[in-house]
Amino acid sequence: MSYKKLKTVIFPAAGLGTRFLPVTKANPKEMLPIVDKPLIQYAVEEAIEAGFEQLVFVISPDKNAIRKHFESTSELDEKLKIEAIIPTNVSSIYIEQSAPLGLGHAIWCARDTIEAGPFAVVLPDDLIDGAAAGGCLLQMVRHYEKNGCGAIGIQKIALEETKQYGIIEYEDEVGGSNRIASIVEKPDPQFAPSLLGVVGRYILPSAVMGQLEKTQKGSGNEIQLTDGISALLGDYRIDGFQFKGQRYDCGSKIGYLKANVDYALKHPELAKEFTAWLATKQ
Repeated sequence: MSYKKLKTVIFPAAGLGTRFLPVTKANPKEMLPIVDKPLIQYAVEEAIEAGFEQLVFVISPDKNAIRKHFESTSELDEKLKIEAIIPTNVSSIYIEQSAPLGLGHAIWCARDTIEAGPFAVVLPDDLIDGAAAGGCLLQMVRHYEKNGCGAIGIQKIALEETKQYGIIEYEDEVGGSNRIASIVEKPDPQFAPSLLGVVGRYILPSAVMGQLEKTQKGSGNEIQLTDGISALLGDYRIDGFQFKGQRYDCGSKIGYLKANVDYALKHPELAKEFTAWLATKQ
């Protein structure tokens, strides 16, 4: 059985990055480095590895640094011996979200870039090291190709963390995936339907755009992607996908620091010296 090929991936990158102030006052959160590459580059490389051919960046008007990072200036790249990050067979589109109205609104802003078929969403501040099993998005593409349904990245969380995540209620669990019965944004622990929290990877049917167009503001007084997905569940199968790999919440300072340490410990140029230096701190 064959399904419509996944082509487009959306990167919402218009957030204010308030948890990292003051550094994000002038620098986009997505451009904060993990060792020697910005967060958003890891997300782009994950999408390219998974076979996506159209990259859609939803940015705020003052985040031109993201566009500048990915645009190839052949003369400068040649002088600095920098290879193009995005291959020539992959296209890039930049869309401005004029006001920070929520993740759901950011996705809806990209509605004209997708065709009548499924698309992916990657949140750049969720860094997922899934190299041993292929990147998280590649794992989810394989799940889509096998089952022909949408998928959302999930992981088990502590009960006290439910107010930080979208939480799924599931019908059944088969081979690391959970068919979603319902999904709710940031519930109090006593109302959480499970301990499976949504992380920043999605494969969604294009019908979600129609739902987002009429979705009202929800949690945090924002238009939530979770609410648009919830409205689809009666008509579309969407699975919670328990990916293989280590996820770092780089939207938090502690998650960002952990990512930098772990990535430095395996960096080919830095690992030996950095490991030795860390040993002196214990």
